Amino acid sequence: MSDNVPVIDEGLTGARHILVLPDREAAEEVAEALPERFGIAQEPQLVRDALAGEDDAEDAQWLVVIEDPAGGLDPAALEAFADEYEGWLEAE
Repeated sequence: MSDNVPVIDEGLTGARHILVLPDREAAEEVAEALPERFGIAQEPQLVRDALAGEDDAEDAQWLVVIEDPAGGLDPAALEAFADEYEGWLEAE
């Protein structure tokens, strides 16, 4: 991944979850569905993650960054949700 990917700070209470999606459309759909499906209040952040050596937007993964200050989101449920869009939950 590129250097601009958010990193989980273990010194903070709560967590940050990063879902990796294959394209922008999937990332936008996931970001739109997250509040209703998981009850999150804060809007997820979308981040383009260009693959090494690729300049074309078609060759990019998209990250959906979810702030979870209370630490209440279930990583397994997030993983299953991302899988519905051919994505995955980035391991911490």
